[in-house]
Amino acid sequence: MMEWNTVVQNRRSIRKFTEKAVEREKITALLESARLCQSAKNRQPWRFLILEDGNKDAVADMMLTLFEQRDYPLPGYANSSRHTAKVIKNAPVLILVFRYPNEDWLISDTLSIGAAVEHICLQAVELGLGALWIRDTEYTKEEICALVGYPQLELVCAVAIGYPDEFPAPRPRKPLQEFVLEEISQKGKTQLS
Repeated sequence: MMEWNTVVQNRRSIRKFTEKAVEREKITALLESARLCQSAKNRQPWRFLILEDGNKDAVADMMLTLFEQRDYPLPGYANSSRHTAKVIKNAPVLILVFRYPNEDWLISDTLSIGAAVEHICLQAVELGLGALWIRDTEYTKEEICALVGYPQLELVCAVAIGYPDEFPAPRPRKPLQEFVLEEISQKGKTQLS
């Protein structure tokens, strides 16, 4: 079992996977890790759908049609969907992450689901797997929900899972000082230490 700091430091966004199938017990371990995650008011709003093979590829194909069906230009950042669809086809497993729509709980549910997905990504490292947290499903989320038979749910994101076929170096990180704000008090600004 890896130490916590090692798991956190080794976590990477993996975009190339081997063809090796992910064992059922490892998929269960990923979901169990998410199940144990904290959530706002203990709502546990996440719903997971595991896709493999043709079902997973159909989602990728749906994402690729985004560019064929629109008669207006998409924002530049939407173009990453093309690459993400190829990653999905390469990955042995795709986990779709849903919630029941409820605007009163949108922020709370989104935060809770984000924490659950991070549990999956960190557990993947511990199990020798790679993961890619995917937001690009956003552009075709209604179509994907209909495709997989859950039109009543809202697709929040997806996670590609498999054995990594790449080991990228850590991406640059901003220094901690850029994230810590200064406290503004009645006596003026003071730096938290």
